[in-house]
Parts: sequence; structure tokens; C-alpha cells
Amino acid sequence: MLPIRLLFLSLCAAMALSAGPAWADAREDFIAGTSMQCPGCDLHGANLKRHVMTGANLAGANLTGASLHDAKLNGANLKGANLTGANLNKADLSRADLSGANLTSALLYASRLELTNLTGATLDKVRMATARLTRANLSGASIRDADLRNTAMAEAKFIGADLTNTWLDFAHLRAADMSGAKLDQAGLGRAELAGTNLTGASLVRANAQDADLREADLTDADVTRATFWKADMFGTVLTGTKFSETVMPDGALRAAATP
Repeated sequence: MLPIRLLFLSLCAAMALSAGPAWADAREDFIAGTSMQCPGCDLHGANLKRHVMTGANLAGANLTGASLHDAKLNGANLKGANLTGANLNKADLSRADLSGANLTSALLYASRLELTNLTGATLDKVRMATARLTRANLSGASIRDADLRNTAMAEAKFIGADLTNTWLDFAHLRAADMSGAKLDQAGLGRAELAGTNLTGASLVRANAQDADLREADLTDADVTRATFWKADMFGTVLTGTKFSETVMPDGALRAAATP
């Protein structure tokens, strides 16, 4: 029995030793740029600044605190990846898959995310002013306490997304779909929301002063104590909109409708 037991233990040890270097090799090859396959790799704190990773497979990878400044990640698979605190300033993430990814407190200033899939992603406390997210899909995403000022997000989807207390001042959201989104206490000063779908959205205490809301749809939206002072609401659809102490464009307070 002893020789058989020793043989079994030897085989297990050999398998463990062979698996370790294989995983390490995948990581080193990826960092060296000789491979674009590193799903599930531990790349936390890695310096990938200006690396070209177009179409790379980083699904489920750990990239916490990594430097990806000005990196090329267009078309990359980052589904479920952990990018907490990562530096993605000026990175190209256009058409990438970031669904379910964690980008809490990540830096994304001036980054490119056109047509990027961010459904169900966590972007709480991200800093991404001047980023481009035209036609990106952020449906179901959590984007609380974030900085999205002066971002380009025309025709983007925020269906059911949570943007509580997020800065969206000067954001370009023309024809975006924000139906069912939560925008409580959000900053929307001078934001471009012309033609935006805000049906069923919650804008409690939101500040949309000087915003462009021409032909936006606020059907069944909750604008309790929201501010629309000096906003352009020409043609805005207000069917079933819930008002209570709402500041209208002329500065007048609009109360809840009398039953």
C-alpha cells in the first residue's frame, strides 16, 4: 500500500508544480505582449501603460490598482474583471465587454468607451470627466457618487441604472435611454438631455438648472424637489410626472397635483 500512496502523492505534487508555472507563464507572456490570452489572471498593480491589448481576453482578471493609462483595449473581453482603483485615463475601451466588471474608484478621464458593454457593471466613485460613451450600454449599472461631467453619451443606455448623487453637469446625453434610472440628487446643470427617455426615472432633489430638456420624455418620472430653473423644457413630455416642491424653469414652485 505504501508504494501506491507515495506514487499518488508524487503525481499530485507534479500536477501542482506544472500548473503553477503555466499560470505564471500566461501572466508574464501577457505583460510582455507575446500573448493576448490571460483570463482570470492576477494582474493587480501591473504596469500596462500604453500597452496594445486590442481584442485581449481578460475576463475575470484581477486588475485592481493596475496602470492602464492610454492603453489600447478596444474590443477586449473584460467581462467580470476587477478594475477597482485602476488608472484607465485616456484608455481606449471602445466596443469592449465590461459587463459585470468592478470599476469602483477607477480613473477614466478622457477615456474612450463608445459602444462599450457596461451592463451590470459597478462604477461607483469613478472619475471619468470628458470620457466618450456614445451608444455605450450601462443598463443596470451602479454609478453612484461618480464624476461624469462633460462626458459625451449621446444615445447611451442607462436603463434601470443607479446614478444617485452623480455629477452629470455639462454631459451630452442627447437621445439617451435613461428609463427607470435613479438620478436622485444628481447634478445635471447645463446637461444636454434633448430627446432623452426619462420615463419612470427618479430625479428626487436632482439639479437640472439650465439643462436642455427639449422634447425629453419625463412620463411617470418623480421630480420631487428637483430644480429645473432656467432649463429649456420646450416640448418636454410631462404626462403623469410626479411634482412636489419642484422648481420650474421660471422659478415657480410646482406642487403635487390635487387628487
